[in-house]
Amino acid sequence: MTTPNQIPEIAPTVAELEAEERRLVFRRFTYDDAWALGSLLVEMARERQAPVAVDIHRSGQQLFHAALPGSAPDNDAWIARKRRVVERYGSASYLVGARHRAKGTTFEESSRLDPDTYAAHGGSFPITVEGAGVIGAVTVSGLPQLEDHKLVVEALTRFLAQAQDT
Repeated sequence: MTTPNQIPEIAPTVAELEAEERRLVFRRFTYDDAWALGSLLVEMARERQAPVAVDIHRSGQQLFHAALPGSAPDNDAWIARKRRVVERYGSASYLVGARHRAKGTTFEESSRLDPDTYAAHGGSFPITVEGAGVIGAVTVSGLPQLEDHKLVVEALTRFLAQAQDT
């Protein structure tokens, strides 16, 4: 619900979300990259006093995890459910949900997957490496789903811009 002075945030389109995925691609993704990206996300979340948990997985291995003040064990469950969507579909969890909504349905109704195992809610984004495809996921949980998604996208954008400068 919005107050009279608030303008409701417009959700990005499927095309805009797909463009994000095409743009946010790594040349490589190492253990050190996972640490640096996770640390950047933690720094950004702390600046905003965001009560989130941050997680980075690559090829089935957890490379980074942090829980900030105000986060809860439930955030870890959401992280796992959103990450499984990325691993299964090779797309951002928010994009997978948006594709279903664009068809006039929901992920829960049409995927036939257990909602206790999979959640097509914003916050998990594929780690895509040139020439290799999706190798992992970076996930945030603790904010409304669009804000989780935007935090991850902003961090990836910053991280990849810095990586190109070096």
